[in-house]
Amino acid sequence: MLKTSHTERVFQIFSELNKIPRPSHHEERIADYLCQFASRLNLDYDRDEHNCVVIRKPATKGYEHAEPVVLLNHMDMVCVGMNDPIHQAVDAYIDNGWMKAHGTSLGADNGIGLSMALTVLESNDIVHGPLEVITTTNEEDGMSGAANLSPTFLRGRKVINIDSEDYDTITTASAGACLQFHRIPLERMAAPGGKRRWFRICFKGGLGGHSGVDINKGRCSAVIPVWAVLAAIYNEYDFHVASMEVGEANASIASSAEVIITIPSGEAAEFVKAQQDMMNQWLSEEYPDDAGMRCVIEKCERQDTVISTASFEALMSSLEQIPQGVVKMSEVMKGVVETSNNVGRISTEEDHIFVSTHTRSFVDEDMRQLSKKIADVFQSNGAASEVVMSAPAWQEDQHSPFLQMASDTFQDVLGWRPRMVAMHFVLEAGFFVAKYPGIHMICIGPRIVEPHSTSERLEVGTVGDIWQVLQKMLQRLAEQ
Repeated sequence: MLKTSHTERVFQIFSELNKIPRPSHHEERIADYLCQFASRLNLDYDRDEHNCVVIRKPATKGYEHAEPVVLLNHMDMVCVGMNDPIHQAVDAYIDNGWMKAHGTSLGADNGIGLSMALTVLESNDIVHGPLEVITTTNEEDGMSGAANLSPTFLRGRKVINIDSEDYDTITTASAGACLQFHRIPLERMAAPGGKRRWFRICFKGGLGGHSGVDINKGRCSAVIPVWAVLAAIYNEYDFHVASMEVGEANASIASSAEVIITIPSGEAAEFVKAQQDMMNQWLSEEYPDDAGMRCVIEKCERQDTVISTASFEALMSSLEQIPQGVVKMSEVMKGVVETSNNVGRISTEEDHIFVSTHTRSFVDEDMRQLSKKIADVFQSNGAASEVVMSAPAWQEDQHSPFLQMASDTFQDVLGWRPRMVAMHFVLEAGFFVAKYPGIHMICIGPRIVEPHSTSERLEVGTVGDIWQVLQKMLQRLAEQ
């Protein structure tokens, strides 16, 4: 019987993880899996009240006095394209060297890194010092797991975060981020009578993507054409909105939207043709790199209620006043977005309109000021605003021996040096640096394209390469 290779085992574990639904805020089952994994290996573990799990593995014999090393991942995923993310598993397949999922996000962010860490725990032929594998919760939608870790939860001060999508880089800095929820009071009224037509306005087929790393790639957030078409209708028709659902996740660029409206019967046919054709022409001119985004307007069934004009106008005014997309490019990091804001989701609930905003910056004070301005805009329109997550920016010491060792390992194992990059997404590193004094962190991982979208895919061959680098890094840290 042939022995399973390490990388084969990584993919086997990843397949097991993808059978366990794990959206943010619902990680109980994946935390159970991790605890059972540790118990099966007779390894010590802790699980805190937020379902974060740390598993401790003793050093390889002869390396007991080495400095502890931490492998960091998160257990949740952004569940895009799922009708029931709390119960739906990921159906993955391999196509021409890439792993993809049928109709949903893949969960390689961060399931593949977690699978590598678990394979290290399971293996008996990898040289390493004392090891801690920590897996946090809610990384994708608030980072409450990392934010609430106990100061005694970890012992190690050298952290390898296997949560990167850029295979040829080491992430050494990340932007801070502030996730806010805004709730505009919503009064529902009986739908108007008389001769009226009902229409469903849909925007679909957009690329979407990560609201940090993809924010400057010319992608169309469905929020923008929704605002534009509703503003155009508002100026021409006596109309009402019954419901609105925009976006898929708070951390994603909205790739779809659905709005149900009603207008008087008079010029309904002309309205449909004019607005649909106009929006599609505008989309093709304004977003040539997101050619899949299309507007479709079709008749639909009558609704029982509509939202008040005051609630609708409060939403439109708020969206008009806040920035969406890139706010400022960095003057010191060429080609890097310094500050941005993204509206992730809009939803008409029973008694309020929900809007989420994700503000990012490498300058913490700029992030705080912009987040406050956004909250002030919503509050001036009657909304209640809540800071769900505020994570600090992070910068690793560019001259640290830990970072140099990591770069040398790429060179020795793969024959090339990775780029040192600052990424416009938030990592948990800022919380760890604040909570565990003296900590040093690097972030590596295989190539993942289009995370947080149904186009998410993992380049299979890069998993083996990063595995070799990780294994050699653990050995070198043990031998220091």
